[in-house]
Amino acid sequence: MHPYVLKKLAACLIGALVCVTAAAAELRVDHVTIAGRDLKDMRAKFAAAGIRTEYGGKHTNGLTEMALASFADGSYLELMAAQDPKAGAAKHCWGKFIDANAGPCAWAIAVDDLDSAAKRLGSQISLGGRKRPDGVELKWRSAAVGPEAQGTFFPFMIHDETDRALRAYPGGKPTMPEMRGVAEVYIGVRNLDASVKRYRAAFALNEPLKTFDKALGAMTARFPGTPVVLAASRAGWLADRLNQFGEAPFAFVVGGTKNVRWLKIAGMKVGVGM
Repeated sequence: MHPYVLKKLAACLIGALVCVTAAAAELRVDHVTIAGRDLKDMRAKFAAAGIRTEYGGKHTNGLTEMALASFADGSYLELMAAQDPKAGAAKHCWGKFIDANAGPCAWAIAVDDLDSAAKRLGSQISLGGRKRPDGVELKWRSAAVGPEAQGTFFPFMIHDETDRALRAYPGGKPTMPEMRGVAEVYIGVRNLDASVKRYRAAFALNEPLKTFDKALGAMTARFPGTPVVLAASRAGWLADRLNQFGEAPFAFVVGGTKNVRWLKIAGMKVGVGM
């Protein structure tokens, strides 16, 4: 092959790699949210499945509280429930997931420059916070992406005003240090091609790899170098979930993406891989 052609090919490959790397960096999982009505019950179910959690405190919205399972890379699973299980949290943006014990419902990405990212995506920034059981006040800013409920179809963006380690590690260290972190986020969508187009436009992603997943009974689209897996099905439990809750995460995988083992936790899909 002519040296000029080889040079151009190498440049194209490097360019593609840079694009994928940039996309992976922008879609850096901060945490994923699993919704339920009773936090004590949720923590017991996760403990039985081998996932250790610690109490994180009540949110300043007066509606919800949380516990978390944190990992080596700083990402974590947030178990979110109503502060009063009997009253529920219908007014919360994830209220229908919480009150119905829907499990996976949302996810967030860590953003270093939230102001620039929000401006690029036309998002409004809001303030959030939580008080830990030890009295430590946590503050952050966040911004939704797209018109859907925050963190459902698209992840929401988050940036800490206080030390992030205080939010991710209430006990000073990961609860699950043997696991690398959140590896994949499965998002149920109605129209795969249209959803792929929206993700590519929002985050400058390359074309995904599309395959039929027999275990899910759904067509999937994976974006290389990112944790995003879009999945669409016209029938079965995934289609039923879409009809009930709309487009949103329905499964998370922690650890890695090889040899995934789905934990036996009623009402939700959480996998552990190598």
